[in-house]
Amino acid sequence: MTNTLARIKKAGKNFEIIVDLDNALKFKKGEISSIESEGDKIFTDSKKGQVASSSDLQEAFGTADTNEVVAKIVREGEIQTTQEHRGAEQEKKFKQVVDFLSTNAIDPQTENPHTPERIQTALEQAGVNIKNTSIENQISEIIESLSTVLPIKLDTKKVKITIPATHTGKAYGVVNQHKESENWLNDGSLEVIAKIPSGMIMDFYDKLNDITHGSAITEEIKNE
Repeated sequence: MTNTLARIKKAGKNFEIIVDLDNALKFKKGEISSIESEGDKIFTDSKKGQVASSSDLQEAFGTADTNEVVAKIVREGEIQTTQEHRGAEQEKKFKQVVDFLSTNAIDPQTENPHTPERIQTALEQAGVNIKNTSIENQISEIIESLSTVLPIKLDTKKVKITIPATHTGKAYGVVNQHKESENWLNDGSLEVIAKIPSGMIMDFYDKLNDITHGSAITEEIKNE
């Protein structure tokens, strides 16, 4: 169990709580439903032991209920992480990228996949910066950097997607990062041709169906 600070600035004041690091991160991600602070105390300065008054909490959070305030601080504020934790998270993300590329990327010259060992070595040689965000949001940058030392491309599927007009606003963000072309139809619906990494295709369909309530029409385009 590792304690850490979670903090936020509201109504011109700093508010800090002492929480378990793992539980705080799980709560912020929605993996657990409740979180407690050590001693049920909310500080304006934890180092000096200065506890926030009820009036300060009411002004900043609209409530003086400790449980509600603790939840808001963790959910909306900053959680301090240790160097050890950041290192472990970076190592975990690095392994996820290696696993993803060894499954979904190929050598364009031979059409064969690369081994995990070869990908790992190339990532290190190219000094690829792997961010603590989803692989989907950074895979294009990773491939671009990696290709300077290793011939590599993603194995992709080409898909034609038709999104009804009522859902184009929310769905556009899902399809935009993968689109090759787009065509707005007279009835307001959107037709997109997208290239999606094979390993992401099911997650992509799940997100699209969730946003459009299953009303989007998808058709895989076979290579000619």
